[in-house]
Amino acid sequence: MSGPSAVKETPIEQRSQLVEYIASGARKVENWKIGTEHEKFGFRLDDLRPPAYEGERGIGAMLKGLTRFGWVPVEENGNIIALTRGDGSITLEPAGQLELSGGQVDTIHETCREVTGHLKEVKTVADELQLGFLGMGFQPKWRRDEMPWMPKGRYAIMRRYMPLKGNLGLDMMTRTCTVQVNLDFADEADMVKKFRVSLALQPVATALFADSPFTEGQPNGYLSYRSHIWTDTDPDRTGMLDFVFEDGFGFERYVDYLLDVPTYFTYRDGRYVDIAGESFRAFMAGKLPQLPGALPTLKDWADHTTTAFPEVRLKKYLEMRGADGGRWSRLCALPAFWTGLLYDQTALDAAWDLVKDFSMAERHALRDGVPKHALKLPLRGATMRELAIEALKIAGEGLRRRNRLSATGVGEASFLEPLIEYADANQTPAERKLELFRTTWNGSVDPLFAEFAY
Repeated sequence: MSGPSAVKETPIEQRSQLVEYIASGARKVENWKIGTEHEKFGFRLDDLRPPAYEGERGIGAMLKGLTRFGWVPVEENGNIIALTRGDGSITLEPAGQLELSGGQVDTIHETCREVTGHLKEVKTVADELQLGFLGMGFQPKWRRDEMPWMPKGRYAIMRRYMPLKGNLGLDMMTRTCTVQVNLDFADEADMVKKFRVSLALQPVATALFADSPFTEGQPNGYLSYRSHIWTDTDPDRTGMLDFVFEDGFGFERYVDYLLDVPTYFTYRDGRYVDIAGESFRAFMAGKLPQLPGALPTLKDWADHTTTAFPEVRLKKYLEMRGADGGRWSRLCALPAFWTGLLYDQTALDAAWDLVKDFSMAERHALRDGVPKHALKLPLRGATMRELAIEALKIAGEGLRRRNRLSATGVGEASFLEPLIEYADANQTPAERKLELFRTTWNGSVDPLFAEFAY
C-alpha cells in the first residue's frame, strides 16, 4: 500500500513521527504557494433567515447545484457535506456558512481569479434558489438559537463540548466567518521567523479587516466581535502562543503544544468517535477509555492539528487566522498583505524589526484591545493605525520586489489598495456600517444584506 492515504493510515508510535509530519511541509522558495480560504453567510432573499440544510432552498440543494461546475460531491451518511475540484474544496461550517478552500497557486492574481470564479458560480446557483451570500465577521441579525446545524458528525461532538470550555464557542461555530491565507516556509528557521512576525502582526490584520459590529440587529460595542469571541471559546486551544517567541522554539515545541491541546474526535469505521477532552498523549499510549488499545494514525494527527485555534496555526504550512470575512476585494487583499510581508526576505526582515521588541504584555494588549478599538487602539504614544500603515508599506514593497504581474502588467501590490484606504481614512469596514446604520439604514441591519451581498 502506498501513496498519501497509506501515509495517513500509518500508526503513530513515537513523538518524532509527529514532528516529521509537520516538518515535511518545508518547501524550496521557488515552490512556495498561496492558498486562500473564506467563509460566507447564506440567507434567504425573502426573509433574510439562514437556510437550513434540508429543503428545496437548503444548503444541501446549494451544494448539489454547484456540481454542474465540475465539483465532485463528498457524502457523510447520505448527505453531501463537501465538494472537491482539483486541489480546492467547498465545505460547510456548522451553521451552513459556505467555505471555499482554494487551490495552491503562485500569485495573488490567481487566487483572486479563483475567488471571483467561485463567487460567480455561487451566485448562479443561489439566484435560482432565491438565496444570497454575505461576507462579514459575525452574523448581524439572527440569534444563536435561530441558526441551523449542518449534518456533520464532528460538529455534533464539538457542539456538546464547546459550552464546557467557554461561553462563546457555539457562537464561534454558528455565527462567525473569516478569510485566511495559508503560506509556506523553507525550513525550521524560516517557519520560526514567519510565525513570530505573523503572530505579532495578526492584530493589524484584525484591525484592518474589522467587520462584525452587530449582534441580533444592534451595535454590539465591538468592531471585530468575531475576534472577541475567540477570547471566550476555549482557552486550551486559542490565543497568542507566547512560547513561539521563546528561545529554542521550533517544530518540536509546537508538537508539544498540540499534544497538550485536548482532542475532539477520531474517525473510525466510517463514524466519528467522541473523545473530546482526552489527551492525544493518552491516545498514543493506547489508553483512551472510549477505544482501549487503539493507537492514533497520522490521519488522526492531521485532524488534531486542525482543532487548535490560535491566531496563527502551524500545520504543514502557516495559517493566518486573524481577519473577519468581508467583501470580494478584501478576500484578495488578505493574501496580498501576508504574501508581501512573508514571501520577500527584505520585507520579512523589516516586518520583524517592527515587532521584535514588543513585550509579551504589549502583544496581548494589542490582541485584546483590537476587537473594540481596531485602528484607534493606543500603541506606544501613537495608535494601531500607524503600525498598520507601516506594515502595509512593507507588504507593498515586498510584493513589488516579487514582481508577479498580471497579463495586463498590473502588480500584486494593487490588491492592497482597499486596506491602504481604510488605514488612511482611519475607518474600518465595521465603522462604515455603523455610520450607515445610524443614518441611511434608520437603525436597521436589514439593508446590509442587499448592499453587501456578493
